[in-house]
Amino acid sequence: MGFGCWGCGLWLVLPSQAFVRKRLYGDYFLRPHDPKWDVSPPNWHRLLFCIGVMVGHWLAAYEGPELHLIPEKVVVPTAVVQFGPYRWVRHPIYASTMLLFVSYCLALRAPISSLFVIAVCLMYYEQKVKLEEASMVETFGEKYMEYANKVKYKFIPFVY
Repeated sequence: MGFGCWGCGLWLVLPSQAFVRKRLYGDYFLRPHDPKWDVSPPNWHRLLFCIGVMVGHWLAAYEGPELHLIPEKVVVPTAVVQFGPYRWVRHPIYASTMLLFVSYCLALRAPISSLFVIAVCLMYYEQKVKLEEASMVETFGEKYMEYANKVKYKFIPFVY
């Protein structure tokens, strides 16, 4: 009775954890439970996290399946989508990703980290949005410009 590849991995992982435990604590025995390490976020953090996940999946349903095949490359667009969440923001998938990251930070009780995460996301997504919007203008011209003028916000409705 063999464990295959998983068994090989366990032989690598479990001894290393035992060596770390021996080095840190001087023995191999588990410590008593310490409640200060329990993570029990408030219900509104949990709700925000669930909303972020659901919105992200809802938004992903509007993108083309070909976008999953070529990561980090701009796919030639086939239509200007103007329904669903694209009525309020031009890049709702990026917005939902930022919402998800912020909810992770809040769930981990690191609200200041969420500011850093949002700043990094904005810097990254701004570069990506420039490429995508240039491709959209090149492909659809005036039709996309009308859409961009109608939907003023890139990521967050009524904010940015």
